[in-house]
Amino acid sequence: MRELFAKALNDAVKQKDKRRISTLRLIQTAIKDRDIANRGAGKDPVSDEEILQILVKMAKQREESARAFEEGNRLELAEQEREEIAIISEFLPKQLGEDDVKKVCAQVVQEMGADGLRDMGRCMNMLKAKFPGRMDFGKASGIVKGMLR
Repeated sequence: MRELFAKALNDAVKQKDKRRISTLRLIQTAIKDRDIANRGAGKDPVSDEEILQILVKMAKQREESARAFEEGNRLELAEQEREEIAIISEFLPKQLGEDDVKKVCAQVVQEMGADGLRDMGRCMNMLKAKFPGRMDFGKASGIVKGMLR
C-alpha cells in the first residue's frame, strides 16, 4: 500500500492537485508516525491491515470535523473535509451496505454458536478479522447486540 500512496502522490504532484497532495502527505505522515511508535516498542513496521485501520480512523475524524464545521456554519471548511474523505476512501475497500452488514452479522453469530451477550466480544473479533475496514463496527456492534439478546 505504501507504493500505492507514493505513486498517487507523484501523480497528484504532476497534476498540481493541491488538496490531493496534502491529503496523501497526511496519510503518509500518519503511517510514518505509527512506524516510529512501533519501532520504539520493538515491533515491525505497520502492515497493510494496520494502514487500513489508520485510513478508517482518518476518515472518521474528518467526518466528525465536517459535522462540527457545518454546525458552526463554516461550510467551506466542511467541504474541504469531505474532499479529504473522498480521497482517503479511494484507498479503502468497498464498504458493505446495511443489508450486507446484517447478513454477515447473522452469519457470524450462527458460526460462533453465540447465544448471549457474553459472546459479543468473540463475534465482533470475528467480524473485524473477516471484514477489516469494510464496515462501521460501531453499527455492526449494535446489530450483533440485538441478535444476542
